[in-house]
Amino acid sequence: MREKLTQEEGTLSGSVQPVRVNAGQVALEGNLGLPENPRGVVLFAHGSGSGRHSPRNIFVAEQLRKARLATLLIDLLTEEEEVVDHYTMHLRFDIGLLADRLVGAIDWLAAEPLTDALSVGCFGASTGAAAALVAAARRPDRVQAAVSRGGRPDLAAEALPAVRAPTLLIVGGLDHVVIGLNEQAHARLASPVKELVIVPGASHLFEEPGTLAEVARLAADWFTRHLD
Repeated sequence: MREKLTQEEGTLSGSVQPVRVNAGQVALEGNLGLPENPRGVVLFAHGSGSGRHSPRNIFVAEQLRKARLATLLIDLLTEEEEVVDHYTMHLRFDIGLLADRLVGAIDWLAAEPLTDALSVGCFGASTGAAAALVAAARRPDRVQAAVSRGGRPDLAAEALPAVRAPTLLIVGGLDHVVIGLNEQAHARLASPVKELVIVPGASHLFEEPGTLAEVARLAADWFTRHLD
């Protein structure tokens, strides 16, 4: 698997290419999706026990590419770590570790010729949302927008007052506990542009008909407005 894409490969309309993202001491497997003339690139941070093959994130990524936004879906854990986490389930909740990996991916995007000129957005789900906000706080010059889907931004804790990127928090109307946690996080976010949207009739995973499509629409609109 290659660490760099060639310009010829990347100019194909809507192409999705496998990449290996160097993030600190590890190499992470990912898929970089490139529409024609992208206006920005969105880095996905998956939730607990998930990865780049998450059908929900794949669906949202497809919708974002239709809005001319490039997408990068990566596995935040290596294959060896996935095996360990399958039994212990502790790495998926290690927000510091996941944020380090995301920062590495943000730096990789800055070094990759096909994405180095693109502003970065972060799309996080569940615990990945917390890691995405920590990464946004650590790379304020690169991350220009953030979206959380059914996320746990409260787990970003002390990083919330340092987030400057415009941030959209999306929560299902049936996800009552997470609504409260997002309301608390929204109050602590320092971003001058922030919004909390509750999708009626949606549970935590947005499995109900039409609810994930609404998430994709909201995310595409948010990133289109704030990535330039």
